[in-house]
Amino acid sequence: MTTDSGQKRIGIFDSGVGGLTVLRELYRQLPNESILYFGDTARLPYGTRGAAEIVQFVREIMAWLVEQDVKMVIMACNTSSALAMEMVQAEFDIPVLGVILPGAQAAVQQGKRIGVIATPATAASNAYRNAILEMDNSCLVWQVSCPAFVPLIEQNRIYDPYTYEVAREYLAPLIQQRIDTLIYGCTHYPLLAPVLRSLLPVGVQLIDPAVRVVAAAAQELELLGLRNAGTALPTRFCVSGPPQQFAELSVQWLGCTPAVEKIVLPAVVRSPVSILFEGCANESVE
Repeated sequence: MTTDSGQKRIGIFDSGVGGLTVLRELYRQLPNESILYFGDTARLPYGTRGAAEIVQFVREIMAWLVEQDVKMVIMACNTSSALAMEMVQAEFDIPVLGVILPGAQAAVQQGKRIGVIATPATAASNAYRNAILEMDNSCLVWQVSCPAFVPLIEQNRIYDPYTYEVAREYLAPLIQQRIDTLIYGCTHYPLLAPVLRSLLPVGVQLIDPAVRVVAAAAQELELLGLRNAGTALPTRFCVSGPPQQFAELSVQWLGCTPAVEKIVLPAVVRSPVSILFEGCANESVE
């Protein structure tokens, strides 16, 4: 029997269209669930910002999502997951899942020589390296910061010759290290799959944390009795920037033009808990 709680939406957020890779997995694995998607497009990219800024952005987004009465939040943003997960779990009384641990777990099940492509902030945090080595300290891990990828994707320049050139440069040190596994350390990056696959050796396994985080969400919903047995509501799309720009960019991955709302996030006063975690995050990025 479906409960009122089960009928609530799952909240997903990202800096832009990257979280659509997680949304597609939700449609595939949990077709009965209703979704609220938020893209912080007015402030992207997150990966080149400071830790304190990112923590504050996440607090504002989480506060808004809680106001919308979602039953669970998926942080479909590796940068946010790397720098703000502990703060979120300490401040908000709602199930929150990030993409780092599921991605790391999938990688150690696949290979021993693991490459990670990520935003500068995620790479600097060492979140993937630490998670992988905690699970299997016999693995070797190489991380590459890829600051150009998110802007290129958000500008719909995936198949530009310049994008291939940039990708070749980013992947070169990982190929030189003979990696057998590559983690998409940003939810935007699976959108570059055709480009990356054309440049990587055939045997390299690509790990998309989106697949794993949604599987983890399904288990959590089941455990908490929050699965929706009824029909899903249409996905609600909200952004902080121009709605039309997001709608036009996302159509190629959604297969339709979504109705997109522009919303203003609430101002959130920094709490002592968030200030503490911002300090820790800044230390880890230096």
